[in-house]
Amino acid sequence: MGSGRLKNDHSYGGSKGSPCVFCEQPTISKPLRSTKDILACLEFFRDKKQEFLICLSVDGDGRLILRRIVTIGLLDQSLVGVREVFAGPLTDRAKAIVVAHNHPSGIAEPSKEDIKTTNQLVAAGILLGIPVRDHVIVTRDSCFSFRERGLIDGISTANRV
Repeated sequence: MGSGRLKNDHSYGGSKGSPCVFCEQPTISKPLRSTKDILACLEFFRDKKQEFLICLSVDGDGRLILRRIVTIGLLDQSLVGVREVFAGPLTDRAKAIVVAHNHPSGIAEPSKEDIKTTNQLVAAGILLGIPVRDHVIVTRDSCFSFRERGLIDGISTANRV
């Protein structure tokens, strides 16, 4: 997987000379206030056969700064490092982040590992001053929002944008 950085000179998807489908940024100008708003940034990877971990950097008004692919994993798991998740948002001067990943199995419910990872990210976000607004798990047909289910507590969202 190399350095994990994606460049705009990829030949993924599209015809020769067209933008890389992984590097294209969603053109969303309104604030990401709801799960529906967040899902609009995630359509490109809902049906992937590997797990993708995505980080959305969000500004003080709740608007998307940048969407990044943090890791591309295996069929049913993706290695997640707190450092890798927050490296981009720190550079972006993000006010908050939204983390998302897909479940190729089609089951949107979080695993014990998903819950553990989310708790680690929330704790790191508190220390860094970049709260985790939500962690969304998507499948082709459904989604699971940690925020909507009350699994991201008020501390991490107290400074919510």
